[in-house]
Amino acid sequence: MAALPLFCRRSISKGVCFTCPFTRNCTITKAKRRQCQACRLQKCLAVGMKKDMIMSEEALQMRRVLRKQKKQERELAEEPAELTEEQEQLISSLIEAHKRHFDSGFSQFVHCRVRVPTPSLQGDMLPDNFSMLPHFADLSTVLIQQVIKFAKEIPAFRSLPIDDQISLLKGATLEICQIQFNTVFNEETKAWECGQHCYTIQDGALGESLWPGFQQIYLEPLLKFHISLKKLRLHEAEYVLLLAIALFSPGELSPGPSGAGVGSHAQLWSLSPGSQSPSCSPRTRRTLTPL
Repeated sequence: MAALPLFCRRSISKGVCFTCPFTRNCTITKAKRRQCQACRLQKCLAVGMKKDMIMSEEALQMRRVLRKQKKQERELAEEPAELTEEQEQLISSLIEAHKRHFDSGFSQFVHCRVRVPTPSLQGDMLPDNFSMLPHFADLSTVLIQQVIKFAKEIPAFRSLPIDDQISLLKGATLEICQIQFNTVFNEETKAWECGQHCYTIQDGALGESLWPGFQQIYLEPLLKFHISLKKLRLHEAEYVLLLAIALFSPGELSPGPSGAGVGSHAQLWSLSPGSQSPSCSPRTRRTLTPL
């Protein structure tokens, strides 16, 4: 009987104590179920219902609230974002700043020192692969300069105290550089195609155990990160928003030092003009979380 569980839950939660006026062995049917509530409750317990499994009214109310919240969150995640004029201007300004200061063709890399091979190892000379270090240093310098210029274009960043700006840049520059490098990552060849230069993960490695500046424990997850991020097939606006997210929340989900910024991860990501595309679906947002 469908009403039996409801009766059992209601009786136990209210702490009602019933007494059988007969022999405690009444036959409970749909027609006679109201004649003896004591035997009716006993039948509930006999078929397997347990008192300790009955939730209190407070617990039931809390569960209803949580279910309602989750339903609202799912609906918000599935609905396309309605952009205000201010949000559209923010996206446009970020994209323009990105185009001005991040060289997609990596033309500035032609001025970086090239690798100079050493003829042989004599005495305490370093192995040949260490001659790549000046080149990597120059690449880092170029990218760091681009990151700083990009950050200075964001009004919310400029409004921060200089100490907070420095702290954010120190914490976020590496992440921003990696996100920017992902735009030129070739998923098939596992190489970064930076204009006239092409790099693989092996370019940072030396032999099996020596790594010029990078440990294998860092390089392997780095490659996995680029492969995972590239599979999302992000649009330009989504890459730019990721850069802004990384700037204001380096390595974590909290806002910057003074609590200022262009918004939280979810707020920033919801600004994407491609929010109706597969790459900005709830699946994509869940995938971005562990990246």
